[in-house]
Amino acid sequence: MGVELTSNLDSGNKTGNNKTESKKILEMRGITKIFPGVIANDGVDLEVNVGEIHGLLGENGAGKTTLMSILYGLYRPDGGEIIFDREKVEFHSPGDAIRAGIGMVHQHFMLVSKMTALNNILLGYRTPKDPLMDYEWARKRIEKLSKTYGIEVDFDEQIINMSVGEQQRVEILKALFRDVKLLILDEPTSVLTPIETERLFKALRRMSEEGLTVIFITHKLREALEVTDRITVLRRGKNVGTLITKDTNERDLARLMVGREVEMIIEKKRKESKEGKAVLRIEAVHARNDRGLPALKGINLIVKQGEILGLAGVSGNGQKELEEVIVGTRKIEKGRLIFNGEDITDYGVARRVALGISCIPEDRIETGMAPSLTVEENLILRDYVKFTKNGFMDFEVIEKHAEKLIDEFGIRTPSPKVAARTLSGGNIQRLIIARELSRNPLLLVASQPTRGLDVAGIEYVRKRLISFAEEGKAVLLISEDLEEIMQLSDRIVVIYEGEIRGVFEREEADLEKIGILMSGGALEN
Repeated sequence: MGVELTSNLDSGNKTGNNKTESKKILEMRGITKIFPGVIANDGVDLEVNVGEIHGLLGENGAGKTTLMSILYGLYRPDGGEIIFDREKVEFHSPGDAIRAGIGMVHQHFMLVSKMTALNNILLGYRTPKDPLMDYEWARKRIEKLSKTYGIEVDFDEQIINMSVGEQQRVEILKALFRDVKLLILDEPTSVLTPIETERLFKALRRMSEEGLTVIFITHKLREALEVTDRITVLRRGKNVGTLITKDTNERDLARLMVGREVEMIIEKKRKESKEGKAVLRIEAVHARNDRGLPALKGINLIVKQGEILGLAGVSGNGQKELEEVIVGTRKIEKGRLIFNGEDITDYGVARRVALGISCIPEDRIETGMAPSLTVEENLILRDYVKFTKNGFMDFEVIEKHAEKLIDEFGIRTPSPKVAARTLSGGNIQRLIIARELSRNPLLLVASQPTRGLDVAGIEYVRKRLISFAEEGKAVLLISEDLEEIMQLSDRIVVIYEGEIRGVFEREEADLEKIGILMSGGALEN
């Protein structure tokens, strides 16, 4: 099982909360789960103590989410047993787990899109006036949680009209609203800004101090080191080690996760912004969001040949609308787009794709793929006409093409013919990146391209983006990961409430300046 580097009596709290006694709240013994062609969990043991924040790390497909889905009652294990709160349990549904005191915030949201945030939070919950719904009581309680933990949402807005970041905050509030003993967070910060992440961490520390136990699934090593007490690492479905957080570091964790040394810092070589012709010109563009409100207010941007232009901003400030305007799925109200010298303002999606625009969308499930189609079918979605012969699909060529991309981009799948929805989140992202880059476009709009990827996946994607730009192509990098923006971008622009608030050459930018502009502030002269 690798190296067990800690004992139950040696889980000091990184936040300064001195635990004199460590009591187990959870034991998972020999958990095995087999899917067709894949052993997701291979005899996994996991022990978690009362009141600790326990990190769960591993590459995409390592079995982390599967293990937690078993704990939450979404899957039944093929072997092993679970002891929760000193009792052997068998959960047949999430309802069983919730009643026992386990809550989970999923990486892919479990929300009803046509319902409001408030009704999503209350779904399945019995208020004091049951069978009637006591909305006044519920609203007051949710507002208190929202203020306490700094998780702001519009409770009366429908989920379908919310950004990915807003939807994530609803999920977190939904979990916090229930009185749980153990809270599972699956990539909870993937759509949060640094400030929001720190607020969440403060909330988690307070929860820990009050005796709530948290299992924190993340690919971000620095986050795990900052907020957890202990960290368990899974690799290829097995527990390869549990470490005391204060006694480890990023490099050791990465090596344990991947089984090799990982390049932790990847930076693009400096490129003068004056170099390279303009591949994309965005000229005074205005557009509205799904609610009919102004989302882009006179955006002016130039993305040049051979450069990565980084767009930094808090989720919900026009990034999604800008992405859709460029690819052609959102109407431009005023202004125009010039691509490679040609006015494409009124062009449809297919024509823009044919000209050489590719996109890694923010929402990979809803707009980036067709979940019910196979992996190989998803890999040819943009160019399926190229894979026809005498008017019929050439399945032999399609399969060879898919196998090539699966190998080249490291997509973990038992077969090219399985439904794409069966892949892990990170492997879905790899699938989309493989499809878009294999088209050899002139411009790549990369929105949150490494969100949810493991450390090896992040290393790989960042190198791919750099290589793509160095080939003379253009990249618009839309990311809420400021470290990623700083490392990869030649120039950095900050967007706030649909307006560009600042443009920096990379060497002129720093996190403080960018953070001020992201929050709507102004820089001192």
